Amino acid sequence: MSALAEPLAASAVQSVDWLAIAPPTLAAVFALVVLVADLFVPDTRKSLLGWTSVAGLGASLLTLLPLLHKDRSTFCLSGHTGVCSYTADRFTLVVQLLVLGGALLAALLSVTVLKDARKALPEGEYWFLLLSSAAGAALLPASRDLATLIVALEVASLPAFALVGLRHGDRRSSDAALKFFLSSVTATAVGLLGISFVYACTGTLYLTRIADRIQHVDGQLHTLAQTGVVLTLVGFAFKAAAVPFHFWVPDTYVGAPLPIAAYLSVVGKAVGFSGLILVTVVAFPSYADVWGPALAVLAALTMTVGNVGALRQQATRAYSAVRLLAWSSVGQAGYLLVPIAAAGYTKDAQRTIGSTLAYALMYAAVNLGAFAVAALVGRTRIRNRVADYRGLYATNPATALLLAFFLLCLAGLPPGVIGLFAKVTVFSTAVDAGLGWLAAVMAVNVVIALFYYLQWTTLLFRAPEGEPARHRVPGPLTAAITLTAVLAVSLSGAPQLVLRFADTALF
Repeated sequence: MSALAEPLAASAVQSVDWLAIAPPTLAAVFALVVLVADLFVPDTRKSLLGWTSVAGLGASLLTLLPLLHKDRSTFCLSGHTGVCSYTADRFTLVVQLLVLGGALLAALLSVTVLKDARKALPEGEYWFLLLSSAAGAALLPASRDLATLIVALEVASLPAFALVGLRHGDRRSSDAALKFFLSSVTATAVGLLGISFVYACTGTLYLTRIADRIQHVDGQLHTLAQTGVVLTLVGFAFKAAAVPFHFWVPDTYVGAPLPIAAYLSVVGKAVGFSGLILVTVVAFPSYADVWGPALAVLAALTMTVGNVGALRQQATRAYSAVRLLAWSSVGQAGYLLVPIAAAGYTKDAQRTIGSTLAYALMYAAVNLGAFAVAALVGRTRIRNRVADYRGLYATNPATALLLAFFLLCLAGLPPGVIGLFAKVTVFSTAVDAGLGWLAAVMAVNVVIALFYYLQWTTLLFRAPEGEPARHRVPGPLTAAITLTAVLAVSLSGAPQLVLRFADTALF
């Protein structure tokens, strides 16, 4: 079989394993259902579309349960059952749990936001785009060839561009969407160029076959292969908001509807990091001497620029809480990059990748919780400045305590035990891999981050200035805050539930 025919042979090989592909497929089906239903549902009943979307994401999450018992693969190469385009293994299920769970919480936030801004945000298009993006994000971690990987990446990204700029009559939203779109298209073009170089050197798109062939490429093609590896990483580094591909993050988060900013901060990052893990650990393990040092430098730059950027927001009294969370998410991306970089320096790549997933699960729960509280405050404070959180404890003690807990988790301070344990786990992977300098950079950045996290936390308990705003918590928003609080508190009480991913085989 020729190299050109190899990727095409999977199309007529076998029947589809519908159980394996159920999570992304069900999300896509509900997206179509919502799009068609929007044509017939009257304006007064549009809220049904939101609850249908929430139910669809919940059903997609439930389809993960039958996949826990054994790995399943489909769309495999004829005569090679181990060479497949879609694999539902432990890694896939963990990332799909993160992606679909994050999308579900973003959907709960959206129900309230859409009700408050019905004229500015068309509901049918909104829910269709959100579910479509979630379907692409759930497909990506299961992709085991570069073509499916890129298709999944774009299915997750293209609806996100539209969601950012969907608010009618808002120039800031349109500008954010344009910046997000142009920078993402450029990164995708660079990534596709890298993939073409890799294919030219190996003659295959399957990740496992690339891993076998790329280490035996002809000497004349060695430079081309190295270039392909680096350019492929660039495309996914953009999605992960790694420096210097982070410049779109602050303006995009501020310009987007708040639930979409929350969605991008968690699900968007999961897409980028799962793609990075697949191309580095699965496809390019023999080029660890190329991507290991590159990702280590990116990790150091990303956490430093993100935390310093967040610190600089303190210079003005009117700085936005969402912008602060945006810079914070860039800093957190640096911590998430550390274990992936460490995988290039150690033979136990499984454990280091497990550390990234453990940290990502912690970050998803507490960051979505912080955005949920921001959505609550934003209902009465349109500018949603950090100064607007002053005295929140006086008007809504439970919400203030939960936000303080979420911020302490992000900072890695007790009682946010899960945040502390996750940071220690990431720190230990850098030390075990011999990256002492990166561990030192991380330690410095943790100290920098303490300042702005603690300043925001203390502001919650100060005496309010003027008449304090009363915050009525709608049902969907209450559900979102409660879910994230239960997750964060439970994981802090039993951190081993997440940290065990650092010690188990994922692939």
